[in-house]
Amino acid sequence: MASRRHVIADDLRAQISTGRIKAGDRLPSEAQLAARYTVSTPTLRSALALLQAEGLVEKVHGKGNFVRHPLRRITYIGGGLTPANAAPRVSIRTTKLRARGHLATLLRVPAGSPLTEFLCLSHDGKSPHSLARVYVPRDLAPADVPGESSGSDEVTTMLAKPRPSLAEVQERVCARLPTPLEATTLRISSTLAVLEVTRVSTDTTGRIVEAALLVLPGDRSDALFTTHPATKERTAEG
Repeated sequence: MASRRHVIADDLRAQISTGRIKAGDRLPSEAQLAARYTVSTPTLRSALALLQAEGLVEKVHGKGNFVRHPLRRITYIGGGLTPANAAPRVSIRTTKLRARGHLATLLRVPAGSPLTEFLCLSHDGKSPHSLARVYVPRDLAPADVPGESSGSDEVTTMLAKPRPSLAEVQERVCARLPTPLEATTLRISSTLAVLEVTRVSTDTTGRIVEAALLVLPGDRSDALFTTHPATKERTAEG
């Protein structure tokens, strides 16, 4: 027998799929829904968490639960994001800081070295789409960073301007649960896995000139890596 939370989730899911509750609509308050389904608030929240994990519902702090508009998928292709359609809007916040702990290790710099952090949050309409933290040694950081840009490609181009020629870009991909801050920022369930990409760029002198930490919600993200095997022409003997 299905649990009450699954029964509630199934009913709300059916109303969303048939259009009785439309994308962008605010759901009744949690207290109202709990009363409607004659369950406790924790049980109701557990049911909503199922829909949030599926990407059907998002909880906006202080405003309530809303039915999500279908979000464009993100494909990460070795070195950049490729949305399915037009590039999303990207907001950027710049912070000057000192390398400590994992940042000092990641960029292979002494503790206390000056860095610039670019916190890039992309949006699909009004919904957060993906999150990236880009760390650059202070002497290589661009000075003309806008607070908002039209798309991820423009941000990538802008951040790349001051960099020397690159010799290597190393990327590590893993799946994990979001931190509480990431879940809140991206408006996703804390039980929804995210795709984390750590990208480290090294120049021809061996200096790390950029480290980027990208967080992509698992309900709308793919990673694509293409390998081109080296071929060797063989000359026939004789």
